[in-house]
Amino acid sequence: MSLIDAEEEVLSETEAGHTNSESNNLKLVPVGESIRYRKRAQSAEKKVEALAEQLAQAESQACEMAEQLQSLQVEQKLMRKLAAAGAVDLETAALIAKARVEGEGKADLDGVIEQLRKEKQYLFAEQASGGMRAKRTAGAKDRVQSSQMVLEKAAKEAAVTGSRTDLQKYLKLRRNFV
Repeated sequence: MSLIDAEEEVLSETEAGHTNSESNNLKLVPVGESIRYRKRAQSAEKKVEALAEQLAQAESQACEMAEQLQSLQVEQKLMRKLAAAGAVDLETAALIAKARVEGEGKADLDGVIEQLRKEKQYLFAEQASGGMRAKRTAGAKDRVQSSQMVLEKAAKEAAVTGSRTDLQKYLKLRRNFV
């Protein structure tokens, strides 16, 4: 029951119980106008309910988005730390570490990475003293800056192997550059 309905009942009860002199003191509203007030009040109540529902939906969406943002921030931090730790297969290491972090609730990322490094060593590269550097493949060769380096390299190779073919290669190169 709305506030308007209660007021109308009170007015109707007071009208029935009072004499004419007392009813003159009360301010009576015509029935048509009372109906319009009632409809306006009901529509206002419906709007309030709809707005309250929209507010609740917006708040729940905001909470969900805040949780997603927190999850993404943790995931990014984890990826950065795994890359710095030298993870070879970053996706696999991240999935395993994320599962462990979610399982523990509020876990130390560094501790999780160290534990992962101990348990699954194959996910991490051996760290050289000079930092991380990609190994050359068979098809990629060092660039030779000058012809002198090529000649020196061929001479060293011929001296080390003692092979006639290596010596002949060195002599051909020497003929071209000298």
